[in-house]
Amino acid sequence: MGFLKRKPLRLQVFQMDYNNGNNDKKEIEMSDNKTNINWYPGHMTKAIRMMQENIKLIDIVIELVDARIPFSSKNPDIDELANQKYRLLLLNKADLADDTATEEWEQYYKKQGYAVLKINAKTGAGMKAIAGTVQETCREKLERDRKRGIINRPLRAMIVGIPNVGKSTFINSFAGKACTKTGNKPGVTKGKQWIRLNKQIEMLDTPGILWPKFEDQEVGRRLAIIGSINDDILNIRELALEFIRYLQHAYPGILAKHYGVNEAEECYKVLEQIAQQRQCKLKGNLPDYDKAASIVLENYRNGKLGQITLERP
Repeated sequence: MGFLKRKPLRLQVFQMDYNNGNNDKKEIEMSDNKTNINWYPGHMTKAIRMMQENIKLIDIVIELVDARIPFSSKNPDIDELANQKYRLLLLNKADLADDTATEEWEQYYKKQGYAVLKINAKTGAGMKAIAGTVQETCREKLERDRKRGIINRPLRAMIVGIPNVGKSTFINSFAGKACTKTGNKPGVTKGKQWIRLNKQIEMLDTPGILWPKFEDQEVGRRLAIIGSINDDILNIRELALEFIRYLQHAYPGILAKHYGVNEAEECYKVLEQIAQQRQCKLKGNLPDYDKAASIVLENYRNGKLGQITLERP
């Protein structure tokens, strides 16, 4: 089975210390404008240790990534952790992603040795294929068990993914009941949970974890744009400007159609037009750039801007 390798780059966006088990505040620089970000890794250290302790019990690792950023939302540490395990990659929130790009990513990861499915955990789209895919992916293991006389032991799967990728929603949808706590903020799942889905599959849920450092600043920006990093510690305006710049290049016409702006202008001018169109004003009738930025990012995250993917293989 092949695994995706990330080529280290010189620029760093975030620096998070997993070796330190406390909740000390970490101050990091982000973007060319050196925006400070405060990060609280806290429970993620325990999550890594828990996964290391339990991986020997696991037959298959099911990793959820966000279909809008299938590379940037894939934790490279999982590949080392899950070495020699069967792998299933789920492209979640596929309804929010560009269909053509999603097909490209599906083929890309299959060539890397993964079983791949595109799903929408919230609506249940694509979920019916998962159980069969798990059985097929683990076919060799099941055959070895059968030869040893082990027939009724369920396959054990570990569910992994970064914060806010939709793991809890996926498990609830797959199990057909609310067996895990869900939320729309990163880091809702805090501890280990074993879930018996049926006679064939047991799942170990894990808290969402990010990796110790982002060596490519674009990875950090994309994670922030889709909402995998809490907005309270980010510069919303800079994120929105980065997103607007990307749309101008990759999806021309989207901004003009949705906001009625002249998107040929510089990105900060486009944001100013959006503030005017949406009546985002401060005292003195000045444009409220931050409020306009929040509107743009929220519109993207909830799909109101259409199906947009932030990266291609």
